[in-house]
Amino acid sequence: MDQKHLRDLLEEVRSGRMDTDSALHKLKTLPFEDLGYARIDTHRCVRTGVSEVIFCQGKTVSQIQGIVERISEHHANILATRAGREVFEAIREVDGRCAYHEMAQIVVIRPEPVERSGNIAVVSAGTSDIPVAEEAAVTAEVLGNGVRRIYDVGVAGIHRLLHVCEELFEANVAVVVAGMEGALASVVGGLVSCPVIGVPTSVGYGASFGGVAALLSMLNSCASGVSVVNIDNGFGAGYQAGLINRLVVENGGAGKEDRHAPAMGGK
Repeated sequence: MDQKHLRDLLEEVRSGRMDTDSALHKLKTLPFEDLGYARIDTHRCVRTGVSEVIFCQGKTVSQIQGIVERISEHHANILATRAGREVFEAIREVDGRCAYHEMAQIVVIRPEPVERSGNIAVVSAGTSDIPVAEEAAVTAEVLGNGVRRIYDVGVAGIHRLLHVCEELFEANVAVVVAGMEGALASVVGGLVSCPVIGVPTSVGYGASFGGVAALLSMLNSCASGVSVVNIDNGFGAGYQAGLINRLVVENGGAGKEDRHAPAMGGK
């Protein structure tokens, strides 16, 4: 149950259109619903404004379907992350109202248009980093943020990044996705006045150690204002960027990318 539905329920009780026993019955699943293999946090949207996100990796298809069936009774724009094509098809069997973003490996269940505000720059060092960047971008968009994608501007051709500096300067927060040595986060951090969220990726040859080299590089950044999420955690970066962007917008600094758009396109 999200905040709107909870307010509507309370209003029905206040106006006398619903008795307290009926309201109590509707609220009995708060704050969670136990499915045996998962405890659905139905109260999360009331606390944080965002419904529970389904992390699909490591779950069986039947478990994912069961979770989707229960969450979709209460929410829209539900994110299912780390979802391959097989998982998407299984989710669609449960609820046909879903969109798949294949590059990001995200399914959005019951997609509805959202008002996007502010400006998050999602920057990738190379084309190979785009899947993680797209996970961040799609997450941020579904949560109501304006997103500008700036891809393949890594330090091996630094002039490509300098060419888009004006776009970076307009951002309220920048998500910088890079593998190999992960140097791009420091470079962007030294150019902009907004917070920078570094996302190390597992892209790279053997000595990159599956993203550990990029992670350590970003953690040791000499540029101020750079924070770092875990390896390949585009979702976490997109979510965190959305929180920062929302604070900027609420304080009157909406940026130049305010716009109304559907939450989902999908493939």
